[in-house]
Amino acid sequence: MTTQVYKYSQPFQLESGYTFPELEIGFHTYGQLNEKRDNVVWVCHALTANSDVLDWWVGLFGKGDYFNPGEHFIVCANVLGSAYGTTSPLSINPTTGQPYYLTYPNISIRDMVKAHQLLAKHLGIDQIEVLIGGSLGGAQAMEWTIMEPDFIKNSILIATNAKNSPWGIAFNESQRLAISADETFYNGTPDGGSKGLKAARSIALLSYRGYKTYGISQKEDSDDVIDNFKASSYQSYQGDKLVNRFNAYSYWHLGKSMDSHNVGRNRGGVEKALGLIKANTLVIGIKSDLLFPIEEQEYLHKHIPNSSYAEFDSYYGHDGFLIETGALTQIITSFLKTDTKGKVIQLQTA
Repeated sequence: MTTQVYKYSQPFQLESGYTFPELEIGFHTYGQLNEKRDNVVWVCHALTANSDVLDWWVGLFGKGDYFNPGEHFIVCANVLGSAYGTTSPLSINPTTGQPYYLTYPNISIRDMVKAHQLLAKHLGIDQIEVLIGGSLGGAQAMEWTIMEPDFIKNSILIATNAKNSPWGIAFNESQRLAISADETFYNGTPDGGSKGLKAARSIALLSYRGYKTYGISQKEDSDDVIDNFKASSYQSYQGDKLVNRFNAYSYWHLGKSMDSHNVGRNRGGVEKALGLIKANTLVIGIKSDLLFPIEEQEYLHKHIPNSSYAEFDSYYGHDGFLIETGALTQIITSFLKTDTKGKVIQLQTA
């Protein structure tokens, strides 16, 4: 399905004070808004994903899946700064007539949500039945439930946190160091920093998966191997994949956005901010997640009023939120179909 683009022709001010003269928002919709207008499922996507959620969250979203276009009006908007249709570092700055590149301003999670709010109004949505996101998407969903407490009925926060940790910031900075070590990053061309981006992706993968994942999936078949290891070629392959579909400038700025995530900023602290949430909230953690450890989701559950909590283990670590759709479907079904407020949802195993 082709990305739709909403063009907002008025100035758009960021949390930093910078103002875009105009804004474009890339998005996808699936299904139809029903007569009661109570079937909206809004997806907030993660770092390098796009707004075509039926493409990358198969098993949870799609025909025959729990969230399907036959029952739901599904919306996913590309985030500010990303490479898939929303105003980004590769967009033309109307003031200069040139792409923004490194002059692109810092974007906060709240700025992303503010853009989502504009799109929701454009689409005639007056309430979201289910707001869902994992990782960076979970940060967006959390901010939205704080910014508009009465607009969101149910919120599902997966593998995310209330503010980015020093651990997460350190990973992001290491990736930016890799990108900035590539001299072409400063050339002002769309493919600038590609080699650095490849290295950055390799660093990121170590936080998305884990020791066990590599120990099984990249294990050598022979004890005689002394070079060209499977793990080495895997890192290179995954880096090339990202370079072929993304750009270093968006990656650089989105990492900065993640670093600035803190729901407590200018709200009297994190716990006070989480206490503002009115949505019926489900927090889901992944036991093997190295990037967003389970303690961060337990903290959310403790401080979001009447929230439900569930966790599961995954061979895939943090990436489990994209892959373990069977477990997610079971947990989400229990949450939305029964009264689980304030409860821990147990995952049923065969």
